[in-house]
Amino acid sequence: MLNNSTTPTINLLIVDDHAMFREGLARSLEKQSDLNIVGQVSSSTEALAVLDQSGATMVLLDVDLGSERAVDFVMAARRKGFDGQILIVTAGASDQEAVQLIQAGVSGILHKHHSTEILCGTIREIANGEVCLEKEYLGPLFRSVNRLRPPGRPKLAERERMVLRLILQGLTNRQIGERLEVGEGAIKSTLRQVFSKLGVRTRSQVVKVVLEQYRDQL
Repeated sequence: MLNNSTTPTINLLIVDDHAMFREGLARSLEKQSDLNIVGQVSSSTEALAVLDQSGATMVLLDVDLGSERAVDFVMAARRKGFDGQILIVTAGASDQEAVQLIQAGVSGILHKHHSTEILCGTIREIANGEVCLEKEYLGPLFRSVNRLRPPGRPKLAERERMVLRLILQGLTNRQIGERLEVGEGAIKSTLRQVFSKLGVRTRSQVVKVVLEQYRDQL
């Protein structure tokens, strides 16, 4: 479906080895005016082969790809220079797999049992720079963090720590603003300060740095 509004189009590449699910998902997402399916493949090998030419800005990736591992695709895509978002859409992932995927730089993990409406909302949030994780994976992620802290790390202000705590709970900027009773613009301003302090550019990068270096402050 063509997007006649001013909303940017999100170009999606679907990677899932279950043809019925993959094709059904593509049909459902194509009904959204701002979502464009640029390809659907059954393996990470196929996905890597078409990634550059597809024009994808986001990859919807299953964990279970037969003999291939989703984390290998993520790392290979980054080595190829793919700077779009990667959303894991899966029936389930082990704690170890989830941690590896998050550390490799995925922007979210979402279960397949959610409705198409929730999936579309998650896609849009991630396209807007959010990180969306099923809460069950936060515990393993926290436990995986190396607790050795580098010297000389920048100090975070209390407001910055409050915002980061809520980001780690999976809240969006709007939800954080509602929780702290401030405007969404104030949250974005706080995040810009955090990005500058930590030397990062994306929300997923800030989550990784915070978990590795600032968990003791939160």
